[in-house]
Amino acid sequence: MTSQPDRRNLRRAAFAAGAALAVVAVAGAAPGAGAAPQAAKPGVPQLKLIAASKSVTLDRWNWEGEPPGVYLDLGTYVQVENAPLEFKVTRKSYKTPVVAQQILRDGTKVKTKTLPAGLVQDFSGLPGFLEVSVKDAAGKEVAATKGNFCPNNASGRVRPDAPATSHYPQSCPTNPFTLGSVWGVEKGWAANSSTVDYDKPVDLPAGEYTAQVTVAKKYRDLFGIPDERPTIKVTVREQSGEEGGGGAGLRSSSSAHGDHTAHASGGHGAGHHYGPRGADAPTPPALSHALEDRGLAGHLGDGAGHTDGSRIAPSLKANAKAPTGRASVPANVPKPDLRSLPAWDITVTDGEDGDVAGKDYLAFSANVWNAGPAPLVVDGFRSPGEDLMDAYQYFYDADGKQVGYTPTGTMEWDPRVGHEHWHFTDFASYRLLSEDQSKEVRSGKEAFCLANTDAVDYTVKNANWHPFNTDLSTACGEQNSISVREVLDVGSGDTYTQYRPGQSFDITDLPNGTYHIQVIANPANRLQETDLKNNVSLREVVLGGTPGARTVSVPPVDLIDAP
Repeated sequence: MTSQPDRRNLRRAAFAAGAALAVVAVAGAAPGAGAAPQAAKPGVPQLKLIAASKSVTLDRWNWEGEPPGVYLDLGTYVQVENAPLEFKVTRKSYKTPVVAQQILRDGTKVKTKTLPAGLVQDFSGLPGFLEVSVKDAAGKEVAATKGNFCPNNASGRVRPDAPATSHYPQSCPTNPFTLGSVWGVEKGWAANSSTVDYDKPVDLPAGEYTAQVTVAKKYRDLFGIPDERPTIKVTVREQSGEEGGGGAGLRSSSSAHGDHTAHASGGHGAGHHYGPRGADAPTPPALSHALEDRGLAGHLGDGAGHTDGSRIAPSLKANAKAPTGRASVPANVPKPDLRSLPAWDITVTDGEDGDVAGKDYLAFSANVWNAGPAPLVVDGFRSPGEDLMDAYQYFYDADGKQVGYTPTGTMEWDPRVGHEHWHFTDFASYRLLSEDQSKEVRSGKEAFCLANTDAVDYTVKNANWHPFNTDLSTACGEQNSISVREVLDVGSGDTYTQYRPGQSFDITDLPNGTYHIQVIANPANRLQETDLKNNVSLREVVLGGTPGARTVSVPPVDLIDAP
């Protein structure tokens, strides 16, 4: 039977497919239908809420153990004309609130417009952007809800002369410790706005309905959006609990976006413990669309020193064989800067694969990210018959040319369910420290496969908004691999979620009290970095309860309440 995370992916893939057809309907409109108005001000985007179709069919899902309901993907989009819609969203520290600025580009001129304080509270998008009213066949309102708008979500072109590729990232980050994000929609593109109740389905029985969608007044006033209210006929059909119901033949949405999902035999068994964001799902996957065409589009401002998607090494290709000649690192060569985020998704479990039955474990999620200005590139090379690979770190100049390398430890094959790939042994380390930080319990997790699962800060210099390896299947190799390349790109981090084997501490014999989860990046200092003083994070936890029924409470980190 399909596990719970896979069921969610099937459901999301099912309504994503409907949205894909909807984008085709927009793109197939009469020539000139998406033309920009004549009275547009230079550099100011013009926004319009559109519906790709007059009617949609939605599936009501009723999986065992999950709330029944309908995901309201109504095929509505925010169309952008005259200039790109772009935002820079940042926080100075976890002690300060999120600040969102709209970026207005007019030729070589760039202006910023700060959004009202408190309007944007995190990095997942514009909250309460959509308002939806659903009425039954008798005209009675049976549901009224609001939805956030992530400008990066599932964009598609609406006319043939629009830019062929999107310059902007593919989703809005939801990691609680995100530091900076970029949102945007290209001119001549439309971004899916139908993420209404994405994780909270609306309980509509099978039948016929009418949905009216509008942009909330505060956003209409802020961005000058016309008060247009598309009306969509909605047919809700019941889906059975059979595996794949309605989703057969559709790929899992997690395969297209940052997701530390196990390949090979998986690790998504029903016995695992999942955190608030599900199993290895750092960010909600963007809905896939038929006209989706991602890539690094040319865009005003690209180039060295900018923070709008340029990068140091645009084309990093694995070497055919181990380096030869003397290892060296040129002076002043750009290097990565590894930093660790505080742990989150912290809970007490009775163990995962490979743990000892009957013991108490403190499980957690952790992330190490790269603040740049250069990507972390590590290659592993395996001699015939050897169990370990020799690992090397590579360095590149501003043009992406390899200019140096140095040995940096080893890679090892991890056969445990949920891993089953090559791990770099010198990337990070976890420890549980006593209150005075004098004693420690070391986690069984001491090696990692690098993947760009989370967009931690896409406003840093040389951040790559389109990292290549966003899941393990692209990065970590097979058991019989002779070589492996693992990359952590600038601005991205690598999350290991709490259900992964080894992602926990044995607390069976620890007394109740206050402890600290310590996450250390580059613990042996074998990796070359720009700064080794920012590699350690601490997260306070308070253990309680009794053996077999242990509890944990997790105080906030300044303004971030993410236990």
